[in-house]
Amino acid sequence: MWIKNSALLLLVVILFSSCDKKRVFDEYKSVGSAWHKDSIVTFNLPELDSTKRYNLFVNLRANNNYQYNNLFLIVALELPNGFTKVDTLEYQMADPDGTLLGDGFSDIKESKLYYKENVKFRGKYKVHIKQAVRETGKVPGVTVLDGITEVGFRIEKKE
Repeated sequence: MWIKNSALLLLVVILFSSCDKKRVFDEYKSVGSAWHKDSIVTFNLPELDSTKRYNLFVNLRANNNYQYNNLFLIVALELPNGFTKVDTLEYQMADPDGTLLGDGFSDIKESKLYYKENVKFRGKYKVHIKQAVRETGKVPGVTVLDGITEVGFRIEKKE
């Protein structure tokens, strides 16, 4: 019986450890039940192998309280030399009928959104992410963005 249980445990450990071989960095930060427009989510990235290339993703966890079709983000990549590269990004978050896109079995959906591909790192970087959603025809941004509960950043090895 002990050998059978040990073999089963070993199989489970192997399956979980081999599932995500590309992952180099994957971290989430909670923004509560809503993401305030002045709230900037920051990730301190680890020092990575400068001879390899990586793909970068913004990950989001959203629930059915998210009421928009799209999501606008301002993502700033702070370089080791002090320069910052800023991108304004748009992602589709829901189907035209309002069904939230993403992976998940409950009302919480996880979206893995491409940010940059084929990136080389030299030194320590930081990533700053803030939401920039605006309602149609209105200039001021949405102050409190309901439905986004967590913001993540992921780095994968490029194959």
